[in-house]
Amino acid sequence: MTVTAPVVFSPYRQPIRWFLNLWREIHEESLEPGRERKLDFRLLLVMLTVAVSLSLQEFFGDRGTFFRLMPDGFRETVHYAELWSFLWWSGTRVFGFLILPAAVVLFAMPGERLRDYGWNLAGFYRHIGLYLVLYAFVFPLCWLMAHTKDFQRIYPFYRLANRSLFEFVAWELLYAAQFLSLEFFFRGFMLVATKRTLGVHAIWVMVVPYCMIHFGKTFAETMAAIVAGLALGTVALRTKSIWGGVFVHIAVAVTMDLMTVGYLRPR
Repeated sequence: MTVTAPVVFSPYRQPIRWFLNLWREIHEESLEPGRERKLDFRLLLVMLTVAVSLSLQEFFGDRGTFFRLMPDGFRETVHYAELWSFLWWSGTRVFGFLILPAAVVLFAMPGERLRDYGWNLAGFYRHIGLYLVLYAFVFPLCWLMAHTKDFQRIYPFYRLANRSLFEFVAWELLYAAQFLSLEFFFRGFMLVATKRTLGVHAIWVMVVPYCMIHFGKTFAETMAAIVAGLALGTVALRTKSIWGGVFVHIAVAVTMDLMTVGYLRPR
């Protein structure tokens, strides 16, 4: 009997067929035998945590909440008042997107480990070239978008980032912390837990709330979040690591900020 070798598609010449084939492989590898016939309490716990965390961000994670908690006149009298408000913003995301789900994994899921949810560097090191290619692909788009008034109006979120080097670096560290937390939440915690029941469809389930947290930004960025969510979700499942997404996200964000504050703004 002749065994037919599997067809291998090139991600460069046939990107759509390559992604479809990769999704098919991930789907077949992900589903646990008999899992679809059982009520998955782990999935219910994860989705409940996702709903609670996103609600906390919406109602208590904004900078307005921070200023309401501060004494009268805080904004006008404290030199770094705006930066302190972004510390609150970043801190609530670290809590909701990293600390809370990590606690659920460690204390409510017997036998589970954080490294099973993408918290390992092995996959990142093996595929560093892929992440550099992704960044190289996005860089020209950043360069073009830096021309637009919409992006210059929004970025950097901390509008005083160019007031001093200290403030720029402090802001980028806060920004990076929330990106690390966000990647763990969406590409680790949520994606890994749901793939065991949903297979590759877990990527699409993750993309919906990921897209929605971009509401309030530009339409172009919100649409790009759908593409980025699909790409980073696929890469995270294949490499079993969130660190590629962390690297790309932070690199792109810092690049955009450098351009919009003028350090790298195209002339």
